[in-house]
Amino acid sequence: MSTIAAISTAHGVGGIGVIRISGEKAAKIADKVFVPFIGEKENCLQNLNGYRAKYGKIIHEKECIDDAVVLVFKAPNSYTGEDVVEISCHGGLYVTKRVLRAVLEAGADPAEPGEFTKRAFLNGKMDLSQAEAVMDLINAKGKRANQIAFKMREGSSSKKINEIKEKLIDISAGLSVWADYPEDDIPEIDEKTLKESVNKIIFELDKIIKNYDTFKAIKDGVKTAIIGRPNVGKSTLMNLLSDSKKSIVTDIPGTTRDAIEENIMIGDIPVLLVDTAGIRSTEDKVEKIGVEKAKEHMKDAEIVLFMIDASNEFSNDDKELLKILDKEKTIVLLNKCDKGQKIKKEKLSTFSDKIVELSALKGNGIEKLKDIIEEIVGLSKFDPSDSVISNERQLLDLKKAKETLSDIIKEIDFGVTLDAITVLFQDTLKFFMEFTGENVSEAVVNRVFSKFCVGK
Repeated sequence: MSTIAAISTAHGVGGIGVIRISGEKAAKIADKVFVPFIGEKENCLQNLNGYRAKYGKIIHEKECIDDAVVLVFKAPNSYTGEDVVEISCHGGLYVTKRVLRAVLEAGADPAEPGEFTKRAFLNGKMDLSQAEAVMDLINAKGKRANQIAFKMREGSSSKKINEIKEKLIDISAGLSVWADYPEDDIPEIDEKTLKESVNKIIFELDKIIKNYDTFKAIKDGVKTAIIGRPNVGKSTLMNLLSDSKKSIVTDIPGTTRDAIEENIMIGDIPVLLVDTAGIRSTEDKVEKIGVEKAKEHMKDAEIVLFMIDASNEFSNDDKELLKILDKEKTIVLLNKCDKGQKIKKEKLSTFSDKIVELSALKGNGIEKLKDIIEEIVGLSKFDPSDSVISNERQLLDLKKAKETLSDIIKEIDFGVTLDAITVLFQDTLKFFMEFTGENVSEAVVNRVFSKFCVGK
């Protein structure tokens, strides 16, 4: 493979910028642009042992452009499994780009998106699911997302999948031996025991699949819309949760006419919080547009915070809104309870069991609201030690594997011969091998790494 190079740090101004070079000629190319301040000048990086660094200057077009620390890694003990050189220079936009240009003119090829990690995968430094976890680690928005992504990068999910795969291989091998050598004294396969073994594997897959939505919420965030009539306290809640004066708060109904969005953290969950216009009948053209947008956000949101002014009587407008809300994703907020509560939780218990009495003005009830949001997302029952999958590719592989295993149970019940069922076990193994990348097409591999940033 060719020797590649790219800027591996974020493209912006910073204290340090890192240019990574990987391939057989990494040290030779770096030697063309680097001159150490101390020690031998000729081929100093090629002669340097792995995990050693040199301090010197970067030369381009016979001009010294920066000081730099250059670190050398020798194959196979590097991130990519190849010889790797990392040049740490000052992190200015111009400086890092010029250092990269010098390296490319010295003989390196520009790296494609994700090509360093792709080479790590191709060189056996990690499997495909571990490689995908690299981007989850980079994009982690909170502590829990970071913890889970790090465990996946270390191979926790791969280990579990390989354990399941080994169980299937043992079962398949036993069936093959029994079918291929009927004349030998081999114990007959017990169908009941076989079904129990398959059902246990289906149960294990179910646990992993169910964790997907929770981790997706932890990783990508949850869109949460604050919905209700005008002047019920939506903007006050927005400001409280976002810890800012994002929304204008007045006693005049209809102040918020457009949706206001803010990214916040609720516990370990990234939340896109949307404060919407109060929903009511209006002849005001601008406010009417805001009301329609509020209804759109209500439909699109994964969680709806439906706010009611509990200091007033339960209105017909509130009743009409309750009718069109999705019960499963809605939390009912009885706001302004500090002003005297005229609407009790019991009155709404037939609609929802997710009801919070609060005062957005004073902050009362906010902790309970956060707990319910975590419960809806699934975080309250989520065990971070469980195996997790992080993307649709992995989810699809496990769903197909589960579906094929379910077909095996049906075939056994229908009386299909066990030698025919062996074929289904082979089909199931294929999905697990696709998961880890042991048996996956080049197109799939290219698609996975095309989602990476250049330099990773």
